[in-house]
Amino acid sequence: MNDRHIPPTSPLIFFGRRLAELRKAQGVSQEQLALISGIARSYVSGVERGQRNISLLNILRLAQALNLPPVALLEPPEQKK
Repeated sequence: MNDRHIPPTSPLIFFGRRLAELRKAQGVSQEQLALISGIARSYVSGVERGQRNISLLNILRLAQALNLPPVALLEPPEQKK
C-alpha cells in the first residue's frame, strides 16, 4: 500500500496510532514488541503506519505481548493537543 492512498480517517491509521501509543506508553520499542510477539519488526512498523491490514491473530499476539486485553487496541487513539 502507498501512504498517499490511505485516507487519514482510515481504520488502519487509527489502529496503528493506537498500537504505537500503547507501545510507547509502556516504553517498548518496535524491535522489542516484535521479539515478544513473534511478529516481524517491519510488519509492526507497517501496522503502525496504517499500511497493513492486520489479522485478528496478530492483534491477539500484540495485545498479549503488551499485557493488554485485545479490545484496548481497538479503542480510538488519544487526541493530539
